[in-house]
Amino acid sequence: MSTMVIGGAGYIGAHVVHLLLERGDEVVVVDDLSTGGEDRVGTASLVELDVAGPDAQERLELVMRERGVTSVIHFAAKKQVGESVARPTWYYQQNIGGLANVLAAMETAGVRNMIFSSSAAVYGMPPVEMVTEDIDCRPINPYGETKLIGEWMLADCERAWGLRWTALRYFNVAGAGWPELGDQAVLNLVPMVLDRLARGERPKIFGDDYPTPDGTCIRDYIHVLDLAQAHLAAMDYLSADGDAAEHVFNVGTGTGASVREVINEIGRASGLDVTADIEPRRAGDPPQLVAVADRIGDILSWKAEHGLADIIRSAWEAWQAGPRRIG
Repeated sequence: MSTMVIGGAGYIGAHVVHLLLERGDEVVVVDDLSTGGEDRVGTASLVELDVAGPDAQERLELVMRERGVTSVIHFAAKKQVGESVARPTWYYQQNIGGLANVLAAMETAGVRNMIFSSSAAVYGMPPVEMVTEDIDCRPINPYGETKLIGEWMLADCERAWGLRWTALRYFNVAGAGWPELGDQAVLNLVPMVLDRLARGERPKIFGDDYPTPDGTCIRDYIHVLDLAQAHLAAMDYLSADGDAAEHVFNVGTGTGASVREVINEIGRASGLDVTADIEPRRAGDPPQLVAVADRIGDILSWKAEHGLADIIRSAWEAWQAGPRRIG
């Protein structure tokens, strides 16, 4: 028996692979290495494959059968919001087409358990500041739409052929469980700030006139190691006997931090001047978006263990361990 981690050479996936190997599980990683690295998968076997490619279904089915795969954790997806707006057809092809290939291979190979990497982007701009899983999902960009459609596909497969699944809706992921597994992409707030500091530039804040205590947007930041632990809890939930009745789980802390608070925490961890330039608001940024994470605690017995200071300290240490060390 083994677990297939699709996208396991990437930022979040590599943390899950590390934890699975640490507890003695057999792991096979499937990754096209477009954003990940072979050096991040440890002793797990690696199959280099684009799951949205033309022969992906057949190759996935073969690996599943050969390796005795019993569970799939699916991370592989394109995830840049702006890019999804500019290239919607490609995003549907990659995210929905890739997931369809994975599910078709699972059905044919008789693999029943799937943990799906979803996103708080499915909520769009909800009319509340604390978001539960039961609120209406109204994504506002193609990226969020592909994640919501992915959840619909999993539900359809459950009805059609008995798929057992969970979808974990991530909030803002940051930090590093191990310095060598830090976030290599400059797409989210923390690496964006560190990238600007590495280039000798000032951080940017997009809007300081929101209806929040310091005028900047508030988000729920989750340590990547806590998020990785949530995947193992979800996998064990699906593998246990009994009815896995709940499918969708927010993964967050239930506590928000503002953009300014995050930047100031980076200053404390690094000792650098993090005075920020204020830019106009970006379209589509809600003032506050924080998870209600009660369901995952009640059902999966999972709870975030790390706060903002831990997240930022680990992100700084990982950045300093990389090729763009500051100072």
